[in-house]
Amino acid sequence: MDEHIIEALGKTKITINDGKITKIEEPEVEYCPLFHKHRGIEKLNKETIRENIEFRINDFGMCTPKRKLYLDDFLSFGISETISTLISEKIIDTSIIVCEGAGTVIIKDPRMVQGIGGRVSALIKTSPIKEIIEEIGENNILNPKTVEINQIEGLKKAISQGYKKIAVTVALSADVEEIRKIEKEYDDVEVYIFVVHTTKASIEDAKTFFKHADVITACASKNIRLIGEKESKLTAGQSVPIYAASEKGKYFLQKRIDKIGGLKDKPNSKIPNPLI
Repeated sequence: MDEHIIEALGKTKITINDGKITKIEEPEVEYCPLFHKHRGIEKLNKETIRENIEFRINDFGMCTPKRKLYLDDFLSFGISETISTLISEKIIDTSIIVCEGAGTVIIKDPRMVQGIGGRVSALIKTSPIKEIIEEIGENNILNPKTVEINQIEGLKKAISQGYKKIAVTVALSADVEEIRKIEKEYDDVEVYIFVVHTTKASIEDAKTFFKHADVITACASKNIRLIGEKESKLTAGQSVPIYAASEKGKYFLQKRIDKIGGLKDKPNSKIPNPLI
């Protein structure tokens, strides 16, 4: 039996075995404006979460051999949308992201970046899915046998394959610091850090992210928003802001803004509830 554990829809831990939901824990956030807007979910609870996860399994094969890995833009602004734009415009060479059934992966196709990253929230644990591994390609997977999730080792593998300008998605502050240490070992490698899944980040985590990362999504984090309001060099979005923590991050977000024709002001935008 394969097993996939994700955190989604209000940082809810969900377990999927062989394409079936086997466990849903209680959500830690009751309201997400993105899911309200795009899926009509007014309150996150076990029932609405189950319906959404079953929709994902049936619609694009999340956590199953039928997984669809390619997708055009979904949100106007998101981490995967921004990375896809940067790859499309040849600003970066590749990205280190995470995919169920494959773990840490090295992806340079912008539509695959969007298809993987734009459809699944945080992946905590996963098991090998042969069909997904074959479509991505074993050479683009950190470890096809164990499908481990390790962004540090994924970065090292990408560097060993000759990539020079690399985007990495991370959720742990310790990873951010380690990535900057690795980057300093190479004169010709540039690493761009995109921080995801920040809900419940501590104030220390938030400070570390803004010190070392390039782009940070707020999710439902009160601490990321607290620091971001003071230190962001450019902010995109209002309900769930994305912050530029560096000049490079500012440039990246501006590229995405330019591609979609600018940002629209949305007065009285709702935010996640509660912020934690």
